[in-house]
Amino acid sequence: MFAGGARIPRGLLRWVEWTPLYLLGLATLLTAGLVAIVLALETHFIYYPVRPLRGTPADLGLAYHEAAFTTADGVRLHGWFVPGRNAVTWLWFHGNAGNISHRLENIALLHRRLGVNIFIFDYRGYGQSEGHPSEQGTYRDADAALAYVRSLPTVDPARIVAFGRSLGAAVAVELATREQVFGLVLEAPFTSIPAMARALYPFLPVWPFLRTRYDSLARIGHITAPVLILHSRDDEVVPYAQGQALFAAAPEPKRFYTIVGAGHNDTYLRGGEGYWQALASFLRELGADLGD
Repeated sequence: MFAGGARIPRGLLRWVEWTPLYLLGLATLLTAGLVAIVLALETHFIYYPVRPLRGTPADLGLAYHEAAFTTADGVRLHGWFVPGRNAVTWLWFHGNAGNISHRLENIALLHRRLGVNIFIFDYRGYGQSEGHPSEQGTYRDADAALAYVRSLPTVDPARIVAFGRSLGAAVAVELATREQVFGLVLEAPFTSIPAMARALYPFLPVWPFLRTRYDSLARIGHITAPVLILHSRDDEVVPYAQGQALFAAAPEPKRFYTIVGAGHNDTYLRGGEGYWQALASFLRELGADLGD
């Protein structure tokens, strides 16, 4: 009864009783539909490849060699080898957007500051590489890139450092669980794709349904190579806490360097002298002669 003794009309009573169930059903349908859309577009939320190259290392005065190699599943990939002045080779796994030509400034600075050989390549679907990107595809691409670098007559196969930034860090971690590398350098790494989805889209509970995992947190404990993790406190894309979580899970020997004042994509520009010293010190700890 209402206050005052009035009776609730039977139709209204049934509406009051069933409305929460109707709303719950509607919300469930809307959520399911949204999840289905997100899953259908999953790769578009993760990979942002650009096909045209906007330059080459020669544009910055660097000698380089074009590289073409094929993955185990027959995908033709493209990359650049930039010779350095010491015996270390930097095997570079870039992030999820653009292509290798968008890293030219970074390549030039790394070459000048550390003097390492640099091999950078595009995953399938990026730049001049064939195919379409996927998680398992990037792992196959990493295998092919490592095999190609090891085959070069000017490369010491025992002195290859795997370097990954952002998405590339996850690719590098997976590779280092199966292949021995001289060292592993991870910059702005995330723990997993579901964790990133939870951090970036807390209002959209799709992370339990994502098929793409890149679960570095589950893998990093199996790595035997020395690890250096660099992460900016001000990273606006990958939470700093995720880099810390990976460091906590990594076995010794390991190092962590906190970058101050840089965002996600400009660490090499705004990280300051400390950033470059962290990289150089790590290489020296590995036994590398940087020739300076």
